[in-house]
Amino acid sequence: MCHSVRTALAASNCCSIVLCCVLLLTLTLTVAVTAQHNQADETCETLPSEIHLIKEEYDELGRLYRTCNGDVTVNKCEGKCNSQVQPSVITATGFLKECYCCRESFLRERQLQLTHCYDPDGVRMTDHESATMEIRLKEPVDCKCFKCGEMVR
Repeated sequence: MCHSVRTALAASNCCSIVLCCVLLLTLTLTVAVTAQHNQADETCETLPSEIHLIKEEYDELGRLYRTCNGDVTVNKCEGKCNSQVQPSVITATGFLKECYCCRESFLRERQLQLTHCYDPDGVRMTDHESATMEIRLKEPVDCKCFKCGEMVR
């Protein structure tokens, strides 16, 4: 009887060691898989986009002086980034989430000119100084997939 108890304990310890090795191997594989971000079928890119801008200008007393508008082409980020959810023994939820978003990796400042300016009554302004308005805006120069929630520097 004593011999069979020792055999059962030895088998139990052996199973515990095997289970521990399986968990360690699973953990190692999970970390190795998440360290690699598959970029094969991502389509994140910088594309031109036409937008309509309206900018109002006020005098020193806060009264509307003029409203200028125009259609301009600016860059935008658009596309698909790979994300995944997989089982994990190291997270509280039991799943490891890797989310990626298409975002700008670099911005540039552009100076644009709005050429349709109107006074508060809606009359188009024609004098050289008031007929156009210079504005500045930032647009993406390059886009790529970033881990969601990461701030771009």
